[in-house]
Amino acid sequence: MIKQIEKILSPPPPHWVGDGFKVHTFFPSLEIGLKRMSPFFLLDYNLKIHFPPSKTPRGVGVHPHRGFETVTIAYKGKVAHHDSFGNKGVIEEGDIQWMTAGSGILHKEYHEQEFSEKGGDFHVVQLWVNLPARDKMTSPKYQGIKNSRMGKHPLPDNMGEIEVLAGQFHETKGPAFTHTPMELYNVRLKKDAVLKLDFPENFNTGLLVVEGKVTINKSSPVATNQFVLFKNLGTEISIIAEEDCLLLVLSGEPINEPVSAYGPFVMNTEEEIQQAFQDLQDGKFGFLED
Repeated sequence: MIKQIEKILSPPPPHWVGDGFKVHTFFPSLEIGLKRMSPFFLLDYNLKIHFPPSKTPRGVGVHPHRGFETVTIAYKGKVAHHDSFGNKGVIEEGDIQWMTAGSGILHKEYHEQEFSEKGGDFHVVQLWVNLPARDKMTSPKYQGIKNSRMGKHPLPDNMGEIEVLAGQFHETKGPAFTHTPMELYNVRLKKDAVLKLDFPENFNTGLLVVEGKVTINKSSPVATNQFVLFKNLGTEISIIAEEDCLLLVLSGEPINEPVSAYGPFVMNTEEEIQQAFQDLQDGKFGFLED
């Protein structure tokens, strides 16, 4: 049975995160509620823009997180980061970083120095992935995943490739460890390619057209930078590439627990939010210079 489309959304008005990330937040929003895409809590989309050269790297300064994971996908440009546990690194084009904030971490994100000095196109997605209550206070950690480590499933007749970041497409598995069942793919299709995807009916499922144009389920055209939200009915999705395209596909088993979110914290209760602020004040998130 076909998994029908619930909504097709164009990018909402952008806002700046620091001075380095001009993002369009597809969810949570009035269109897509707080738990509608669970376990995915937030999708910030920095659609492709050009930054001029700058000696001072643009970005966002020190900020805390608790209770969830951030997944940063770099399509163009390079993102550097530091955290309060001494970790640092660079997310290069084609790579992803899966950061488990867990019990609490301070970090900062900014354009990598060489990219900043040269300038160039910048195109990034950041997802927030909720953690179930049992894992919200797990120790912070990173999964830095180079493009070469991603599961890569070639499509027949040289019509494209599916990069499996998390989950499994046919026999091809993704490298990311996840706390709840989910699928996360970069789908690269050549013009006229036809692809069929299949996800459990109860999984919350969405698709972002990063580049190109597609037709979904033989009837719904979707343009560059649009997001498709699917109903929780049916399992099968058909995609026809109207031109060469790149899609981000996300599907996951919902976490059926209360959500209390405030700023950089995603917890289950208001009391846990208040405790997070107290722990931050008490220095339990560590220290990081801005």
